[in-house]
Amino acid sequence: MVSLESSEPEPFRCEVEPDRVAVRVRPVGELDLATVPVVDAQLAELWAVGFTRIVLDLHEVSFLDSTGLRLLMSWQQRSSADGVGFAVIPGPPAVQRVLELAGVADRLTYWSPDGAAAPDISREVRSLGAGA
Repeated sequence: MVSLESSEPEPFRCEVEPDRVAVRVRPVGELDLATVPVVDAQLAELWAVGFTRIVLDLHEVSFLDSTGLRLLMSWQQRSSADGVGFAVIPGPPAVQRVLELAGVADRLTYWSPDGAAAPDISREVRSLGAGA
């Protein structure tokens, strides 16, 4: 017997985890037109209160659309212009594949999942995307 029940996706949430080195923002669920304003506001608030290193953890992002891409690129650009330390922890292969297809994967600063700077992780991310 085949079950046709579809599992409901987990509701979107955005977790914040301050650390000594950086503050980690972890969106859970889809990062799209409906949820990007929540994440953007959270990032802006953290920057406004004085955090100078912000890490966006994409590990639990299940979907990324063009609005999410724009968010990533605008914060990457802001980090270059304003001196904000902005980095991304890579997401699942499907999310990384979107970054590859859009041609922006190698324009982001990556940190490893343990929160340490990982300048060589972009090569690993590209190889993940190639297999997806």
